[in-house]
Order: sequence, then structure tokens, then C-alpha cells
Amino acid sequence: MLDANRSDLVAGVAGAGTMGRGIAQVLAQCGARTLVYDAKPGAATAAKEAIGKTLAGLVQKGRLSQSDADAALARIEVVESLAAFRPCHVMIEAIVENLEAKQSLFRALEDVVSETCILATNTSSLSVTAMAAACRRPGRVAGYHFFNPVPLMRIVEVVAGELTEPWVVEALAQLARRFGHKPVHCRDTPGFIVNHAGRGYIPESLRVLQEGVADFATIDRILVDAAGFRMGPFALLDLVGLDVAHGVMQSFHRQYYGEPRFSPSYLCDARVAAGLLGRKTGRGWYRYGADGTPEKIPEPPAPERKPDAVWCVPELKELLLRLGARLEPEPKAAEVCFTAPLGKDATTAALELGLDPARTVAVDPLFGFAKRRTLMTTPVTKPEVRDAAHALLAADGVPVSVIRDSAGFVAQRVVAHIVNVGCDIVQQKIASPEDLDQAVMLGLNYPKGPLAMGDAVGPAKILAVLEAMHELSREPRYRPSPWLRRRARLGVSLLTPE
Repeated sequence: MLDANRSDLVAGVAGAGTMGRGIAQVLAQCGARTLVYDAKPGAATAAKEAIGKTLAGLVQKGRLSQSDADAALARIEVVESLAAFRPCHVMIEAIVENLEAKQSLFRALEDVVSETCILATNTSSLSVTAMAAACRRPGRVAGYHFFNPVPLMRIVEVVAGELTEPWVVEALAQLARRFGHKPVHCRDTPGFIVNHAGRGYIPESLRVLQEGVADFATIDRILVDAAGFRMGPFALLDLVGLDVAHGVMQSFHRQYYGEPRFSPSYLCDARVAAGLLGRKTGRGWYRYGADGTPEKIPEPPAPERKPDAVWCVPELKELLLRLGARLEPEPKAAEVCFTAPLGKDATTAALELGLDPARTVAVDPLFGFAKRRTLMTTPVTKPEVRDAAHALLAADGVPVSVIRDSAGFVAQRVVAHIVNVGCDIVQQKIASPEDLDQAVMLGLNYPKGPLAMGDAVGPAKILAVLEAMHELSREPRYRPSPWLRRRARLGVSLLTPE
């Protein structure tokens, strides 16, 4: 087994683009002699120069001493051919995302490096097993998926192919810890951990928009303010680029043989064709100024007239009293009837409680009421009832988003989808519960990992949301994962391993 902490470690990086450059930097900074090669003349030299500028910037900011920067840069050696990789203990490829090209590179490297040299691929979407199949010694091939920018995104997915030997996985994890990254282990499956877990947030948000429940800006506001995400899904699509994101969604859906949970949205096809790709084209879901600043989309002001008297379910009593509402003991005497369904739409809530749907609205209770409140109407809620309810909910200055009838509101259904996808990842033993949550927090910058997110809300509540949505839509997309269902019924944490 390779000791990744050995002082004379020699690492090779094939491919000197953005990812290869970042990988070379962290290897050199952790003390490894780092050989860098690129088939394009001058690319490896340019990469070393760029790393030098990055290290100089860290020195200026006081994050690195000049002596450490000089030593790290001195460890990077530009090499002119694959033959120079002969002394390497570990090889990391970061070339074009093409299976045949990567297989060809690994075959060539096997003729150069020792039999104990690890061959690692930074692929984000290709099968590690298929790559290893081209090698004489497939057991030493593994995935080593970094995120951009490599020095700042301190996570690396260590991917075991079907024939990868355990010592290879352990050595790569040890090396990741040496250069300050968190290694997370996963099986060789489409999307590995992070890209798989990311199939919850944007696809379900697109489905909400597709159903006409709310406009994109409203969905972004709800998920940032109410659910606590750092960036709304449509702002994120603009950042990534809709062409890239839609391509990933289509590929993922195809690789999982049409799994309904991962269905792309037809909304993206027309927008990609129109060139509405996001920041890089100046217009996506939002418009962007010359400096890249997104447009401000104003929220409609809250109406002024509050209702004279209301009726509400117990979950909303404290909030409405604090807002100055006069509560009626019976619905028939109220101008507005407030419900707070879990997973159900306002129509179902009104009919189950025997309320007049024309005087009924629903408020999402799942994420509290401190930063934003979501108000949902039935198809027949009177406009004056909707406006009065809006005015009351906004009486203390907290913004209110008004949406059309939808099982699960916006935040409920999106968060439940994220949790459900995460539960299936651990159910399928793609990753451990701990590694899943760590990977998502570090790789996607979510406020919590999917399982911790489910625990914070309550597994039973997440299950109730999914079951209600599944009942209303009859879509297999919303079928609850066995991992979630069992732990919700047992009353234990979703992080409880088997």
C-alpha cells in the first residue's frame, strides 16, 4: 500500500487546464514533488506561471509565507512527455472529459509508471470502471473528483470502481487529508455523490415553475429567505449556465434510464435555443449589467386592508394574534380562513376541514415565519380574501410571497425532494450518511446536508409531504425512499446507518 504521507512522494498531473492547475497547486503545497504535463505546447508552463501568481496573491493577503510559496512553486516541474512520469507514486489525469481519450492516456501511462503507481481520474461524469477496463491492472484505477476552484473547494470524491482495490481508495483518502481536503467515499455511479444529490434542488424548482405555481423570482426568494439556501435555483442556473446545467440534467436522466425523480424540464430547451444561458450571455432568468450585476425584480407591495375577522388552524394562532388579527371561533363568521397544510394543497385542506374554498388560504408552516411567509390560494379564493390575508401576514414588515395552489407549497416540496434523493443515495449504498452530508455541504454549499436537513424539519414531516404529493399527482417522482420511510416510522435520525 502506498503511504501518501511519505516525505518523498512524487505525484503527476496530466492536463494543465483549470482543474489540473488547481490539483497541482494543492499537491505542491502539501510537500509533494509535482510533475505537470499537457499535450498542448506551452500549457504546462503557463499553468505553473498561473500557480505562481496565485501563490503570490496568498502571500500578499497574509495567508502564506513567502518561503512556503517559493518552496511550493519549486516543487512543480513542467515535463515534456509522459515518459517523465516514471518516478510517480500517484498519477492524476485532468484532461478532456472523453472516455476514449482518458482510456488511451491510462494505457500509455501503464507502459511508463511502476506497477504500484495509482492511476486516478478527475472525471465528473464518466464511469471509473469503464476507464479501468482499458488497463492491464484495473485494481489501481480510482476516481478522484475535485471541485472548482480546487484550492478553495476542500472536498474530493474518492470513487471506487468495480475492480478498484481497497488500498488504492485508502491511499487517495490519506493524500486528500494531507493537502487539507475532506475525502468522501462513494461507489462508481452516475454523478457520484455531489452531482447526484444536486438533482433535487434545481429539477424540482423547475417543476414548480413549469406547473405555474409561481414565477422564477418568487421561487428564488422563498428558497433563500424561508428555506435558508444561499442562492436561489434560478440564480444558480444563471451562474452555471443553462446550457451546461440542462445538458447535465438530460445526461443524468438518461444514465439512470428515465428515473422520474431526475426528469429535466421542457422549459429549458426553448431558453437554451434562444441563447438565454445566464450571466455569460447577459441574460438568463435574470438580466445582467455590463459588470455582471443582476437586475432587481421588485416584489409587489402588500395590500393595505386587513380582514376584520379570521379563523385559523392552531398552528397559525400565535402568529395571527401577534399580527393583530381578531380570531373567530367558527369559520362561518370569518372573512378569511387560514390553513397550514403539510404536503397538501389549499383546496384539499379547505375541503378536509369543511371550509368555504372561496374564503380559504393556506400558509406554509414548515420553516417558520421570521424571514418570509408563503401564502397559497385555492383556484376559487376571492381576490379580496387573498389581498386581505396578504395584508395581515405582512403587517409586521416580513415579506409575503403569494403563490397558486400546489401540493407542498414551494419550500416544502423542494426540500422534501432534496431529502428524498439523498435518502436514496444512502439506501443504494453509494455513500455513507456522513459522507453524503459532508459532500453536499462542501460541494454544493447547502446550509445542511440532505439528511441533516430532513432531521431538522422532521423525517415524519418530510414523509408526509412526499406521500401527500404522491397521492395528489400519482407521479412516481414523489415516491418516498425506503430509507426515509423506515426511519420516519421508527422515529430515528435519517443519519442512522444500517
